[in-house]
Amino acid sequence: MFSLSPTTPAGPTLCGLGAILLWGLLALLTAATEGVPPFLLTALTFAIGGGLGLALLAARGELGKLRQPVLAWLLGVGGLFGSHALYFGALKNAPPAEASLIGYLWPLLIVLMSGFLPNEKLSGRHVAGAAMGFTGIIALTLGKGGIGGGTALPLLGYSLAFLFALAWASYSVLSRRMAAVPTEAVVGFCLVTAALAGLAHVVLEPLALPSGLKTWGAIVALGLGPVGAAFFLWDIGMKRGDIRFLGTASYAAPVISTLALVLAGRAEAGWSLALACALIVGGAVIARSK
Repeated sequence: MFSLSPTTPAGPTLCGLGAILLWGLLALLTAATEGVPPFLLTALTFAIGGGLGLALLAARGELGKLRQPVLAWLLGVGGLFGSHALYFGALKNAPPAEASLIGYLWPLLIVLMSGFLPNEKLSGRHVAGAAMGFTGIIALTLGKGGIGGGTALPLLGYSLAFLFALAWASYSVLSRRMAAVPTEAVVGFCLVTAALAGLAHVVLEPLALPSGLKTWGAIVALGLGPVGAAFFLWDIGMKRGDIRFLGTASYAAPVISTLALVLAGRAEAGWSLALACALIVGGAVIARSK
């Protein structure tokens, strides 16, 4: 169903790159859902992605693949729901640009943490490539005028942003240790995440349903792409692809996001975007070089 794994890591690595490309569309599509509370949006989009996956599993008679060890469920649900909850908490308790910058430590953490995996060797070029990518994100943030201004440090927001980065990087890297768990199991993780997000919406947010075809169209697109297919592709990439390269390449997501916003007329191009592109592409080339 979701298995795209040839005997070499090239195919799975391309799957991981596909996830990064889809995440680059996250901001543009999310902007079209303005007014939808974050946990409600999470519940709806994960329900769409997980629901479609469940239908495909049922059609193929593969629902049994959802029966996985408790540890796999804890990692999957903790990675998907836990990281989203931490990210939302960070955005509510710190300036969005600064929280996002700290949160984007996760690609660098993936590269560093991959050195502890069996049969994986971390070299200076991997660290240098990831560091260049993070420098590109700093340049992109500075170009938007996103850092500075307040006198008091929002330590809670910063802490939650770092915990988000740590949680997502841990989920990604530990997925490699559970390569025996089929990617189809992500269907179950998505559905449980949708249920937990729905509960969080009821408890923490004003109850409301989205309205308008444009809003629902964006929600469906999110559920099919950045909050649907992307997580299945990422699972394949993390389990069988070049994990260090994918960690470095992940810095392309916010650049793709900015480019998409520029093309849609929702943002302006500038020096920071060009510099970020150069640094991130350069970092990926260094990390990939032999």
